[in-house]
Amino acid sequence: MEYETKIFPHTGGYGRYNRIVVVFSWFPSFAVTLNLFSDVFYTLIPNSYHCKPDPTLLPSTFLLSNFSRQGYLNLTIPWENGSGLSHCELYRYPPNSSDLSENAPRVRVPCTNGWEYSHVAGLQSNFVTEWNLICSDYWKIPVQHICFMTGWILGYIFLGTLCDWLGRRRGFLLSVSLSSLLGVAVCLSSSAVVFLLLRLCQGASLAGVFVSAYITRLELCDPPHRLIVAMVSGFFGVLAELLLPGIAVLCRDWPVLQAVATLPLLLLLSYWCCASVFPESPRWLLATVQIPQVKRSLQEFSKRNGVCLQDDIYPGETLLSEIDSTYGEDSRPRYHSALELRRTRVIWKNCLILGFTLFIGMGIQYCFTRNLHSFSSSFYFSYFLQVITGALACIFLCLSVNHFGRRGMLLLSAIITGLSSLLLLALTPYLQGGLVLVLSFVGLLFSQALAMLSAFFACEVMPTVVRGGCLGLVLASGCVGRAASSLMELQNNGGYFLHHVVFASFAVLSVLCIMLLPESKRKHLPDSMKEGENQRRPPLFLSQPNRDSLPLLRTRPPLPEYNPDNYSRLVSATRKMLSKDSLPYKISVSTHPTLLSDSEMQEPETLREIVS
Repeated sequence: MEYETKIFPHTGGYGRYNRIVVVFSWFPSFAVTLNLFSDVFYTLIPNSYHCKPDPTLLPSTFLLSNFSRQGYLNLTIPWENGSGLSHCELYRYPPNSSDLSENAPRVRVPCTNGWEYSHVAGLQSNFVTEWNLICSDYWKIPVQHICFMTGWILGYIFLGTLCDWLGRRRGFLLSVSLSSLLGVAVCLSSSAVVFLLLRLCQGASLAGVFVSAYITRLELCDPPHRLIVAMVSGFFGVLAELLLPGIAVLCRDWPVLQAVATLPLLLLLSYWCCASVFPESPRWLLATVQIPQVKRSLQEFSKRNGVCLQDDIYPGETLLSEIDSTYGEDSRPRYHSALELRRTRVIWKNCLILGFTLFIGMGIQYCFTRNLHSFSSSFYFSYFLQVITGALACIFLCLSVNHFGRRGMLLLSAIITGLSSLLLLALTPYLQGGLVLVLSFVGLLFSQALAMLSAFFACEVMPTVVRGGCLGLVLASGCVGRAASSLMELQNNGGYFLHHVVFASFAVLSVLCIMLLPESKRKHLPDSMKEGENQRRPPLFLSQPNRDSLPLLRTRPPLPEYNPDNYSRLVSATRKMLSKDSLPYKISVSTHPTLLSDSEMQEPETLREIVS
């Protein structure tokens, strides 16, 4: 039974109650983004730091009162050309030496008494300064990034699949509960290893919050409102990014910032008590054949939308009776998982292509942000420029995607991202700083648009029965691209050029892949695996508005749909024809002799008399 055409309009459509639920589904985007980007402040290395002077490394005749503060630092810490005082070394003098000049017999040794740090951007202490993760322990910072992204990958895959088994509401509440508890536990971390493990687990639960809320808001919308609803959730994320630096300045210490970032998650726990602000998706209930639950859900939606559910759809039949006659009251629920993609041909290719484009959109951003760092060393310059490009990407998609289509704008974003990357890769040494900044800005803008549109597109073309698992796989590939930048930092950016070449090549390759995608503009969301397999790939140019007949892969033509109106007209016409007295034909008596004898012909007449 088609949800969009036969059920959704008769429960109020995108009515008042649906809009209220969508508004409440935007708040999780704010909470998730706040916790995601707080990791930037936790692991930010201070601009200036050096070893603490160790008096035990100086001669016994040394008197501190004879030296100024700067002179004392120059005496104990080596000077590095171009970077100032050494970050990781001290001078050690012979115990009985009296020569403290530059020609003194001194050797360099690693820091022995800790470090002195300048203030970190927005914070006075963070994960780095708390446990001195610099010099020989610097590798722990990119490892923390990789572990955090690994948590998001696992959360997208497993909790996304859990949304297909338990439902959108249960998956959301489970994820919010876990992320809240883990957020409080992170505040109490006693070591770097404990912090790393807790952030991994929290990242997994935050991924579950994001994917369950994202799916729910799209399943409650009609086709014209899906894009704007998804983009407004992106603006909530941008708002969280804009407020985060100010919140960090007010908090000053990283445990306080973590507590403030966890507070919105704790507030989301109120959705446990108020089931009406985040109900279960009736579309998912119907797709999984949970008939008693879907009937209660439809009655609740129609009541809150101010629609009488007993209005007739067909003569003598109501919506609820039609559901019963279609599925049966004793039907057992049927659940699906992303493992069933192995038996599909169209769905898994859509999932693979959109995962590839999201991987490119997230991974190539590192190439553009690194050019921003070379243009200005200020942390806030690159941070706010990324936030601005994210907001502009949302505005760009709002204005263009509903007009030109999902596939066309995804193709345009991939082309501009690839061209910007190739131009920077080939011409950076020959361009002025302003042109490099413009190309980096444009590339960052369209790479974020590519990532946002890939996630939105994937949610539209995946069937309802496996939408959580498939969207989780696509989003997990984006986290793999984000984690690739941390791998470069783990090698001190030794493989940056290769990283840039690979992602620029992938961006060009994605242009060919995007041509194989279907178009979901003004289309209903597919609910079953069959509907997902029957999606078509329309021509990109010179296409007729009402024609969509080019299959991605050769599929069987769908069977004609049963129409009760046509059947009733056929029955009435047949009855009228049979009730006529005058027949349209004449029975003629044959002039040829019969093949049976008189005695054989009388036997049936005798039997007829006995029966009468």
